[in-house]
Amino acid sequence: MKRLSWLTLLMLLLTMVLVACGGSGDAEPEADSGDTAGDTADTADTGDTGEEMAEEMTCDDAIGCVEIAPGDPIRIASALVITGPNESLGLDSQYGVEIAIKDRGEISGHSIELQAEDEGCNAEGGQAAGQKIASDPSIVGVIGTSCSGAGVPMSQIVCAEGIAMISPSNTAPVLTDPETRQSCYFRTAHNDKIQGRAMAEYVFNELGLTKAAVVHDGDPYTEGLASVFRDAFTELGGEVVAFEAEAADATNVEPLLTSIAAAGPEIIYYPVFIPLGSLITKTAKEIDGLEGVVLAAADGVQSPDFIDASGDAAEGMYVSGPDLGFGNDIYTQFLATYQADYGTEPTAPFHAHAFDATNMLLNAIESVAQVGADGTMLIGRQALLDALGATSGMAGITGTITCDANGDCADPQIAVSQVQDGSFNAVWNYANE
Repeated sequence: MKRLSWLTLLMLLLTMVLVACGGSGDAEPEADSGDTAGDTADTADTGDTGEEMAEEMTCDDAIGCVEIAPGDPIRIASALVITGPNESLGLDSQYGVEIAIKDRGEISGHSIELQAEDEGCNAEGGQAAGQKIASDPSIVGVIGTSCSGAGVPMSQIVCAEGIAMISPSNTAPVLTDPETRQSCYFRTAHNDKIQGRAMAEYVFNELGLTKAAVVHDGDPYTEGLASVFRDAFTELGGEVVAFEAEAADATNVEPLLTSIAAAGPEIIYYPVFIPLGSLITKTAKEIDGLEGVVLAAADGVQSPDFIDASGDAAEGMYVSGPDLGFGNDIYTQFLATYQADYGTEPTAPFHAHAFDATNMLLNAIESVAQVGADGTMLIGRQALLDALGATSGMAGITGTITCDANGDCADPQIAVSQVQDGSFNAVWNYANE
């Protein structure tokens, strides 16, 4: 009896052990299944802000996207002439860019950071600045250049990388000619097809002069504007008695002006930059045969630095350029900020155009940027170019900004000023029709 009880107890214990082992083996897959479900649920929760966000933020732009991490700034560049003899032209525009960025503050929680480059107002400087900007994939767009001679090579370099470029002061026709324009290039400055025509009409119709000599330095801006003036003046019935080129860094223009004097002009139009412009202005007063000949230049010299360099010789001469008679509330606020931040009034023609160009870029960025739940921003480069090209009816300091198919976005207002008592004073406004 005792033996039976012991055997029974032993069998009972073995059965319990087997049941326990079997139960553990059956439960493990269930536990694994439960753990996997839990992991999936956790991943799904994360996916709502991770995988799903990644799907929403996928870059499908034809030429790529700039990705900006949460908390990082939107980076844009400027490429203007901010050192050297023409620096007053570029610094004035640089301040316009800075004020626009300050006014905007941020876009969708991202601050705006500016990288300033100097384009030197020449092809070499434009190429160097362009290469530096193009090598940085974080730069969304560039405001520049000041000078058309720098703008031609820079536009070729940055456009190859799909980087948007808006110039506040390039005016050479070649930059927006359908045959030569780069696809990423826009400008808020006028086209010199308009300025050259305006100056020709002023000289022929208002001053009543019929014989003109024209000087350029071979730069796309100077030669382009000189050529438009020549063609328009001739079309009006005038005669261009000399059309000459002189080096931008010339130190002696007596031979040039002596030759021009022999041609008998009534006016010399020299749309060049400050160094050559001031040299021509001073030297012309000393050349026999140029007594009483009217002197005229363009917006490449429209700076107090030119008047300082030319002295009394500049008094009475004419200068064509953008009409600076801005009379809107945007400009009133802009001037207050400019004076407060820089301690002076604007000194050159294109500060307002730079402000408008920067706002045009920032508006386009805001319109195309994708922002994820965590603050990550994607900006499609082609989408940005498309948005810039579609700019229409934008209220700016310089007028209503609307881009045509070739990147000309300005509301072109041209004036002719005369140097009177050491300052530029508008004497005539061109009715662009």
